[in-house]
Amino acid sequence: MSILQLADSHPLLLITIIGGFGLLFGSFFNVVIYRLPKIMERNWHQECRLLLELPEQAETPFGLSLPHSHCPKCNAAVKAWQNIPVVSFLLLRGRCASCKTSIGLRYPAIEIATSALAVFSLLHFGLSPQGFAVVIFSWILLILTMIDIDHQLLPDQLTLPLLWLGLLFHSITGLLPLSDVVWGAIAGYLSLWSVFWLFKLLTGKEGMGYGDFKLLAALGAWLGWQMLPLVIILSSVVGAVLGVISLSLAGKSKSQPIPFGPYLAIAGWVAMFWGQEILDQYLQFAGLG
Repeated sequence: MSILQLADSHPLLLITIIGGFGLLFGSFFNVVIYRLPKIMERNWHQECRLLLELPEQAETPFGLSLPHSHCPKCNAAVKAWQNIPVVSFLLLRGRCASCKTSIGLRYPAIEIATSALAVFSLLHFGLSPQGFAVVIFSWILLILTMIDIDHQLLPDQLTLPLLWLGLLFHSITGLLPLSDVVWGAIAGYLSLWSVFWLFKLLTGKEGMGYGDFKLLAALGAWLGWQMLPLVIILSSVVGAVLGVISLSLAGKSKSQPIPFGPYLAIAGWVAMFWGQEILDQYLQFAGLG
């Protein structure tokens, strides 16, 4: 039985399988979200020591696979049965098996979100190259969103592959003209780059980071230049609303810097699924459609 026949005859089973794989990937994404910024920080320190001609420091191996998962409080190793996505969190009642330290709800939340994004993307676009490409697109945006929330950082290790994957996808499938996505990448980068320098010239301050330019360039590579105005407008509206709410709930000053990457990611994801419908409705409302 082919996967398409399975989808027709047992759709619930297929959704369960996809959701299960999504949970497994979500568990790995928790590792990436936590460790990638630390890996980058260690690399920066090493490069600084090299430039300053300081002696090298002996460091324990640290990457996505090593050291093995452990409790940050008591350092107890996480056993295999304690690392089952969502299930282990429920069995342990959200606490470390050794020291009973509370485990953040964000870990199972990210696992569930990863699974939900996979299921929703494949239900929306079908079991097609586009459907699986959108799964990868959605997953990378999720990882970038969480890292930016934690560190106000959008790593090149994720934004640049996302950009190239968008160009590669459209060059293979022809879903959008290659010229549209190439100009989408160029216009995405230059639009925020221009805003950055205009703001800096007027205020002497940096209003956003270079990672935001690269993320919008990546969104342009996936969506085409035609969707960029919608992405910018949506991200600005979402950022203004959620930013004020989050600052108010946290009791912080409105001058407190907030990451813009999550709002770009949300806007890009919405545009991927419903961008054309939103534009059509707007044009019809404006009497231009």
